[in-house]
Amino acid sequence: MRTHTTTRAPFLFAVTAIVSFFMISPMLLSVMAGLVNNYSVGLKSGLTTRWFGEVWEVYGGTVGWSLALALVCVACTIVLGVPCAYALARSRSRAARIFEELLTLPVAVPGLATALALILAYGQITAFRQSFAFILVGHIVFTLPFMVRTVASAFQRHDLVALEEAARTLGASFRQRFMGILVPAVFPAIVAGSLMVFTLSVGEFNLTWMLHTPLTRTLPVGLADSYASMRLEVGSAYTLVFFIVILPVLWGLQSLAHLLQKRHGT
Repeated sequence: MRTHTTTRAPFLFAVTAIVSFFMISPMLLSVMAGLVNNYSVGLKSGLTTRWFGEVWEVYGGTVGWSLALALVCVACTIVLGVPCAYALARSRSRAARIFEELLTLPVAVPGLATALALILAYGQITAFRQSFAFILVGHIVFTLPFMVRTVASAFQRHDLVALEEAARTLGASFRQRFMGILVPAVFPAIVAGSLMVFTLSVGEFNLTWMLHTPLTRTLPVGLADSYASMRLEVGSAYTLVFFIVILPVLWGLQSLAHLLQKRHGT
């Protein structure tokens, strides 16, 4: 068995290396295009940070708003999604199953269609339509199913159901059971769902592009705008900005999630 595994290891390593190169090389080329004076000439034109500076001057404001939107979206999906996940996990009614399917519709429906529905429903409220709150609502609608599904699976564990029944027979109130037993038990799932929601929110484009205004641009919308209206070097420099801002945040959140899951996992 060990000999067979060792024989196949070089092949698996080669496949992994090829796939990784195929996926990473376009990103590296895009980053390089944002650091040269003229992409058509290549490295011979010399390296520069001029395009990076132009992007930051024009689109720097989108960075803070995108991160803030993603963090607020995470908080809202936790407040709304965890109780909803518990209700769906404990309910056996047909209505609960229908509601669960309806909840996942924004994932299956194109983001543009969801955005159009929100505009038709709330677009006449001018102050709301022109604020980041409107985009936040769209992000919550899109990401809430991921939080609910992740946490609901944790609530359905048989050992957790038995633990809740034991606490109920001992006289614990619903609030004591939910906040004192259930939420700490599913905390790793909440952390995993939060990381997924943050990642989806900060990179969401289709829905955001339809809902945004010139004063409410996010990182992905600004990225598309720079690609469409400016030089290739500027668009590539924006990609570099995206990586510089987002990757450390994601790595930090993943490290935090790993630490919390290790400490609170059951």
